[in-house]
Amino acid sequence: MQLASSFRYGSPMLRSDSPLSDDQIRHVAPSIFADGKHESRSDRYTYIPTIDVLRGLRNEGFQPFMVCQTRVRDQGKREYTKHMLRFRHADQINGDEANEIVMLNSHDGTSSYQMIAGVLRFVCQNGMVAGDSVRDIRVPHKGNIVQNVINGAFDVLDGFDLIREQKEGMKALTLDRDEQHAFARSALALRYDPTNAEAPAPITESQLLVPRRFEDRRDDLWTVFQRAQENLTKGGLQGRSRNGRAMSTRPITGIDQNIKLNRSLWMLAEAMRQLKS
Repeated sequence: MQLASSFRYGSPMLRSDSPLSDDQIRHVAPSIFADGKHESRSDRYTYIPTIDVLRGLRNEGFQPFMVCQTRVRDQGKREYTKHMLRFRHADQINGDEANEIVMLNSHDGTSSYQMIAGVLRFVCQNGMVAGDSVRDIRVPHKGNIVQNVINGAFDVLDGFDLIREQKEGMKALTLDRDEQHAFARSALALRYDPTNAEAPAPITESQLLVPRRFEDRRDDLWTVFQRAQENLTKGGLQGRSRNGRAMSTRPITGIDQNIKLNRSLWMLAEAMRQLKS
């Protein structure tokens, strides 16, 4: 089990190799157990109880393996703020990777209810999020909510057939050195604004392609994508700040930033797959 001290510097995150219990989840993300909306929300704001969704998904064979919650300065919102859970279905756990459903919600207006398709690679315990080509479920906190969120989970689960097709297509494509560097250059541009001359990327595309383990030395698109994704999201690469000082890149810890970057990287890899196919 891995417990990180920060998900967005100072906020907790927990990922486990076995399903998480309610006590474990409550310790990390008490907002999941909120019994109503924050007092700042108007009558038009519809409360979507995350804990009821969690229990309903468990009844349908989905289990939570990761949980996190954003940090808030206003401690009055700690019990209501944005949170994220990642679920796996019993039928979706196999091999070196597992399909996951990423669920986001809040009870203070900071997030709509969302379910997104994701993939976990066990070797690095790093979760990817599929791009816009895979259906996700979004429910605003307003009006009469009639959509069954449990059925929404199965809708996302159905989208894993497309994810598997894209993933196998990426594994079948070999990238030469120039193509790998082109991918890494585009990936860096997703993380660091290339038009901002005052804050250039602190690392090079070559660093982004360095494997962290022996099995990641392959040249297929899927593995190159993995290397770039892990190096960008986990940080720890030695670089230079804009004033020339030595520094280490920071991990991506914010929920929104993590989701946005992961989806963008997936879409970048899928675009290259289509160009090469």
